[in-house]
Amino acid sequence: MDDGRLDALGQTIVSALPGAATGHAVAFNQLTVTVEAEKIVDVVRFLRDDPALRFVNFTDVTAVDYPGREKRFDVIYHFLSPTLNARLRLRAQASETTQVPSIIEVFPGADWFERECYDLYGVIFVGHPDMRRLLTDYGFDGHPLRKDFPLTGFVEVRYDDQEKRVVYEPVRLNQEFRKFDFLSPWEGADYPPLPGDEKAEPKV
Repeated sequence: MDDGRLDALGQTIVSALPGAATGHAVAFNQLTVTVEAEKIVDVVRFLRDDPALRFVNFTDVTAVDYPGREKRFDVIYHFLSPTLNARLRLRAQASETTQVPSIIEVFPGADWFERECYDLYGVIFVGHPDMRRLLTDYGFDGHPLRKDFPLTGFVEVRYDDQEKRVVYEPVRLNQEFRKFDFLSPWEGADYPPLPGDEKAEPKV
């Protein structure tokens, strides 16, 4: 679909869903429709059932984290319409406490995608029959794909051969990162110049 037809499709969807779809944009030959999170079930049901649209193929649910915003998450849904041969992205803003309705009653395939989104970002989906962590341990602290999650994590998981069990310990960093000894022979050794190095020297 070219950009003109995608723009017309976006206008059609927004005009058909007043109060639920608030805007649309076309970029890189992809249509994105902005929706209200609390209306997401009505939106996806309309997209699936409307005979002129038939977005019957649900592809993905994920999120994007913008920690500087009050509503820090964009919850992203992807759909495909074989009838139109077009893809669609829905974007809904949510805060850490926003209860986003699960779309599992419309698209049962959203089950594990919503669990993954909860596990990695902390987006709360209500109406989901089994909202547990999916990729991390049940006792895991935090949500790893948030921008403010520490790169080292909070705990270290290892198998203790003496205790014959898996143990959890707070992360201890034995090295000070980003503090380098530039006089060390391993960092910035004084090598003899190579032919051509004079070209890189600033001209006075």
